[in-house]
Amino acid sequence: MSITVLRPGLLTSIQDTGRYGFQKYGVIANGAMDVYSLKMANVLVGNKEAEAALEITLMGPMISANKDMLIAITGADLSPTVDGLPLPAWRPVLIKKGSIIKFGVPKFGCRAYLAVAGGFALEKLMHSKSTYLRGEIGGFKGRALQKEDILEIGEYSQHSMQLFSKLQNRDSAGSFVATDWFIDPQLFFPSSNETLIRVLPGRQYHYLTEKGKKELSEEVFQITPQSDRMGFRLSGPAMELQEKGDMLSEAVAFGTVQLPPNGNPIILLADRQTTGGYPKIAQVASVDLAYLAQRKPGETIRFRLITLDEAEQLYLAKERLWKQLKHAVLLKQ
Repeated sequence: MSITVLRPGLLTSIQDTGRYGFQKYGVIANGAMDVYSLKMANVLVGNKEAEAALEITLMGPMISANKDMLIAITGADLSPTVDGLPLPAWRPVLIKKGSIIKFGVPKFGCRAYLAVAGGFALEKLMHSKSTYLRGEIGGFKGRALQKEDILEIGEYSQHSMQLFSKLQNRDSAGSFVATDWFIDPQLFFPSSNETLIRVLPGRQYHYLTEKGKKELSEEVFQITPQSDRMGFRLSGPAMELQEKGDMLSEAVAFGTVQLPPNGNPIILLADRQTTGGYPKIAQVASVDLAYLAQRKPGETIRFRLITLDEAEQLYLAKERLWKQLKHAVLLKQ
């Protein structure tokens, strides 16, 4: 069982939840930009939630199904279709052999995730199938997908087989069969184009001038076209530090907000380096990392400072919601 890439799209790569445990050796974590959408796509098709899937950026690929298969698409709405008909997202879908999956105009968000039941039959490198594009390791030949790539699919789990059989037994003359139930994407993403991102003060937050602290909390920042999986470069007020000088490099994380000498912040993302030498003025709360990952160049964000206790409570609430949704999906299967 396999899929064939007929057209690769802007940037389509294999990603899972990340390559952890090796940053002390200088190996970055990378992995999916929007981990919650990746995990939900996997749960919907009966995979383990950390399984690898396709991360599709803005302009999606065209893919041929070489056999009947079970898929789910989550994350951004990139107008997916099957043989020209709208493909329902955020639910399990049985795609019939020979059908063509395409993506069109981005309606919301930046990155969609396509999971296949059984996952992709790829070797793990340092416990992960994720593609590190700059390092050319992991994933499928260490690179983004290209035309005529063929991706083999692994063995179905028991949950996947049960769901596949249910959908296969439905009468349908079309190219696909979808479940009647689905996950509401509004549970994952806000509808506003200007996203409020909650942050904690960073280790060097106190380096900012009083004016800089006010600008961080009150001004609007725009994501520039120079942004990528490594980080979002922001344009806005040029924030200033009380003192300028060298500092030792320190560990950084997904969502670390650094302030380089030009005063325009950089938010580090999935393909971030392991250490950074710019002042860390803020840290995006874990609960908002998925929101952030779905922003596109040209869109704007605002920061709101919160406390560590608030960040922990928000994270716990989201984890409770995640467990409830996962349990509900498993009951449906």
